[in-house]
Amino acid sequence: MSVPGILLEVCVDTAEGLEAAIAGGADRIELCSSLSEGGLTPSAGLMALAGRQGVPVRAMIRPRAGDFTFSAAEVAVMRDDIKAARDAGLAGVVIGALDATGALDRGVLEVLLAEASGMGVTLHRAVDLLPSPREAVDVARTLGIDTILTSGGALKAPDGLDELRAMVQRAGPDLIILAGSGVRAENVSALIEAAGVRAVHASCSMLRDHDDARAVAMGFAPPSHSATDRASVERMRLVLDALAGA
Repeated sequence: MSVPGILLEVCVDTAEGLEAAIAGGADRIELCSSLSEGGLTPSAGLMALAGRQGVPVRAMIRPRAGDFTFSAAEVAVMRDDIKAARDAGLAGVVIGALDATGALDRGVLEVLLAEASGMGVTLHRAVDLLPSPREAVDVARTLGIDTILTSGGALKAPDGLDELRAMVQRAGPDLIILAGSGVRAENVSALIEAAGVRAVHASCSMLRDHDDARAVAMGFAPPSHSATDRASVERMRLVLDALAGA
């Protein structure tokens, strides 16, 4: 059962994570690679797999780690990645770009949005680098973006409550403020109550050791990694369902 008016989006970066998130009760998937670097564009194969699952999926469109100021060549790559997401049957994409002054780059966003015409679009946490993330609300509304993923400018969403609340109030009913970063089953109720958000974004992950010691020794894998955990998704789902019944 989904919570009326509250969406649970889970970010994943592997086929196993995709399966765990769906089985655990996620309403929507943010599909990435390299979540350890904040999320990069997933492979075409992972997008194709996600497109066959029957759950709404939005693909991260971010060609590299680092800042969010992109060259013309990188924008061209991002356009092709959006085409790949469309061809895979995904519901939407997750984009963001800043200009040299640190403001949202409307020109790049307009190019990417034109490529994503007809798809759902999330403006990602590049907005948390703005002096005030609430500035993104007017830009998103003007451009026709339907969701903003944000921590309210804080390292973790539970620490950005004032800004999140201001964004929700400024956004109105047609623009979704998706609270993400540090959102867990243990704090999601307080977050929703304090900020008034109607959508939450979480990794629902746990730290796991790599089984192949030789792969670790050879530098092919770190000693441990975060992986989407079905039980964590289920716990989040249970909390949200309890809120629905309150």
